[in-house]
Amino acid sequence: MSDQRTPTDQASTGQLLVQATEDISQLIRDEMQMAKRDLAETGKRVGIGAGLFGLAGTLALYGLAALIATIILAIAEGLAPWIAAGIVTLVLFVAAAIAALVGKGSISHAGDAPHDRVESVKADIDTAKHGTEGAHDDV
Repeated sequence: MSDQRTPTDQASTGQLLVQATEDISQLIRDEMQMAKRDLAETGKRVGIGAGLFGLAGTLALYGLAALIATIILAIAEGLAPWIAAGIVTLVLFVAAAIAALVGKGSISHAGDAPHDRVESVKADIDTAKHGTEGAHDDV
């Protein structure tokens, strides 16, 4: 394509417009290809990062289990092992119940904000309608 181009000092306005259109089209195609490569590379990095976060979470869960076992063994030095395990189990269930109650309270308060946003949007639409209706009434 570029070897068939007319030199700009000899080209007519129509030829220059065609060449500019072709150049712009090629530029857009090239930019799209570069964007696809960039997105593929970014996606690959995000995928690897997400996998590593998943691995970290799994290892942390195993670490927590090992810590709980360690606590049970430490308590078992002074009490029977089944009593030590029972105490740790009871503490874990109490902590889970507290977390559930706090989470429930947080979720119950979170429902109010979207309602406020919906009302705000409705008010904006109502204002826009009245503004356009008033403009048509004057004409």
